[in-house]
Amino acid sequence: MRHWRPISRRAALRDLGALGAAVALGEPHGAFPHADGEVRPVPPNLVLFLVDDMGWQDTSVPFHSSPTPFNDRYHTPSMERLADGGVCFTQAYACCVCSPSRVSLMTGMNAARHRVTNWTLWKDRATDGAQGELMLPEWNVNGIAPLGGDPRAVHARCLPAILRHRGYRTIHVGKAHFGAVGTPGADPRSLGFDVNIAGHAAGGPGSYLGTQNFSGRWRGAEGVWDVPGLEHYHGQDIFLTEALTLEAIREMDAAVTRRQPFFLYLSHYAVHVPFADDPRFVGKYDRAGLDHTEAQYAALLEGMDQSLGDILDRLRYHGIDQDTIVLFMSDNGGLSAYGRGGEPHTHNRPLSSGKGSAHEGGIRVPMIVSWPGIVRPGTTCAHPVIIEDFYPTLLELAGVPEITSPDAQSVVPLLRGEAPGTGSRALHWHYPNCWGPPGPGIGASSTIRRGDWKLIYYHADQSYELFNIAEDIGEERNRARSEPHRVSELADALRDHLLAVDAQMPSLRSTGEPVPLPGESVP
Repeated sequence: MRHWRPISRRAALRDLGALGAAVALGEPHGAFPHADGEVRPVPPNLVLFLVDDMGWQDTSVPFHSSPTPFNDRYHTPSMERLADGGVCFTQAYACCVCSPSRVSLMTGMNAARHRVTNWTLWKDRATDGAQGELMLPEWNVNGIAPLGGDPRAVHARCLPAILRHRGYRTIHVGKAHFGAVGTPGADPRSLGFDVNIAGHAAGGPGSYLGTQNFSGRWRGAEGVWDVPGLEHYHGQDIFLTEALTLEAIREMDAAVTRRQPFFLYLSHYAVHVPFADDPRFVGKYDRAGLDHTEAQYAALLEGMDQSLGDILDRLRYHGIDQDTIVLFMSDNGGLSAYGRGGEPHTHNRPLSSGKGSAHEGGIRVPMIVSWPGIVRPGTTCAHPVIIEDFYPTLLELAGVPEITSPDAQSVVPLLRGEAPGTGSRALHWHYPNCWGPPGPGIGASSTIRRGDWKLIYYHADQSYELFNIAEDIGEERNRARSEPHRVSELADALRDHLLAVDAQMPSLRSTGEPVPLPGESVP
């Protein structure tokens, strides 16, 4: 990996400007050869901007029917800018924790199929909390691997490998968290990225501070949490979010110099714990009277937003903003069970609960897509979509529509303003695991959403929750007892999905028998 001298942000952007001025700017014209020898027209650049643990309302862009108090608290002008030029998906979903979402994004598979159902870290070792009455299945604790990789990891044809084969410069900057330490998936380059900056097995940063070398040693953490590849910033007064942004800009500039279309996957560690003071923004939230932990959190969000703005500015500087599709999303719902200031399970209101939960606060996330000339600016889309949909979507945007997934649907028709297809598509979640902290919707479960209705099946006691999300977005009224026929219908559909993908179920410690599938236990 290429190393760069530590410099200030202002100096860095000035130097990057000089580099950009030295290359031919604007739209790359003509055609170029691919790895398969075929010559095709130049496709659009793709920027996927992924945020870690960002809740649905953690922005000044409203994703609800009207602005919420959290929309008023946070300041994200770059997200507003992206939304003004694109479309906001108001019912976008991910998994309830990070690794399953990221593997689904890279493979187009639902978590029940790829079996990376919880977050990963150590090779051959599960990360689940105390299991209580359940014995958990042997899920894919080692995470993802390319075809022919670690036999204890899920094998997959990964998104960046396909894009690279089609001529893209594939750039990974930031958090990876695809595979465990010592497995192929721990290094994004094994999945098809040409460049990896700062991505490894861990799902959180040792520190956000360059003065702490982005290391967790200040809190007695193991070295596995230290962010790699940023040694040239060590000892510098720079925040991790900003360092990653500078590296992403350098890589974009290099791709422009090569006149090569690029796929930039900028995956921030923000806003994952452990929080730290971002001196650029934390003061104003302290002065606003927020609890200091919440001030740190708000500053992390604004720093993330500053990064998005810097990327958008760089695209415009190079004259390629009209030839670049930008996609924004979070990998799961906002943290709320622990680590935040104030009352747990309240940080995503009006949604219930947060990260780790099958309730909306754990799986519903902000999503924005800008596609100049195609997406109607300043619009919203209420059609439910899920993170595995990014796989066929990005491939179709890159001109590779022939590669599909049995679990995912491309959202390109929605981006073009076309009406959704007939019928009611179901979304599925499967989490036969124990995350740790208790809370609403937290626990081993399987979930289906079809139309406005959502059914959660809890493995430990085989109980159900049934909600009408359109009428009850806060999931306050469990209608399982009053609507047994609807429970039965959705439970049968959920069971059929789990059987179709050969989903793993935990076992009951009291009997040693597998937990009954939904539909076999109806109130």
